[in-house]
Amino acid sequence: MGARANRHRGEIEADFGGERRVLCLTLGALAELETAFAVDSLEGLAERFSTGRLKADDLIRIIGAGLRGGGNLFGDEEVAAMPVADGLAGFARIAADLLQATFGTGEEARNPR
Repeated sequence: MGARANRHRGEIEADFGGERRVLCLTLGALAELETAFAVDSLEGLAERFSTGRLKADDLIRIIGAGLRGGGNLFGDEEVAAMPVADGLAGFARIAADLLQATFGTGEEARNPR
């Protein structure tokens, strides 16, 4: 059995083609996303994601960075080809869960533990 996600560290688990993987937007993964999305701060990155308007390429980048942050060495092209239950909707759920685990929402974001 593989590693288990620790939500307190911002980790989530997701199923890719029947294999459970841990994803985490580590500091390095967040830096990767700042560069990919051409923003100059974590606040800018959070604002970019809060619009709710993400392209398929955005989902690939977010999930790819999360997989790499979780210790899975996949390039974005490999991520794009991974099977996920419910296809695009499944990818969107994984990205949303990962972003929520990283940035929090609502009361959780205002009052971190």
